Amino acid sequence: MIRIASRNDMPKILNIYERARKFMKDNGNETQWNDNFPPEDLLIEDIKKEQLYVYEENNIVHGVFAFIIGEDETYKEISNGKWLSNEVYGTIHRIASDGQVRGVFDKVISYCGERMSHLRIDTHANNKIMRHVILKNGFVECVAKRCQSRSKYGAKRPKK
Repeated sequence: MIRIASRNDMPKILNIYERARKFMKDNGNETQWNDNFPPEDLLIEDIKKEQLYVYEENNIVHGVFAFIIGEDETYKEISNGKWLSNEVYGTIHRIASDGQVRGVFDKVISYCGERMSHLRIDTHANNKIMRHVILKNGFVECVAKRCQSRSKYGAKRPKK
């Protein structure tokens, strides 16, 4: 089940991000997230705006992500590429899981795709695992040139 995160979820959310940072470093992606990313104040702000979500099974939080609908400053200007559409979109940021259940990314994409037909996501050029999962889920790389070492992806999906 996916639901909006609450402040009560913060200890588990912080543990998930700590695990994700270690996983990325262990898998050749040492520079995407520093030791304090995402900062707790950003997560609390996301909770206040009701744009931080958790994925849980049997009342145990296994994943976390931000889902922001509308224009995202991160994607305002891109170079050497273009988006698939200029319509209103939802952006998925800071997705991570505790590694205890499989398919969290797929469930998040399904959840977000039911709410918005146009989705955007990005990841660091060194995050080969995430790049593979993004492409496997129907996203298309929209920016050929790496912008701040990040690849930007977009997908336009029919609403279910």
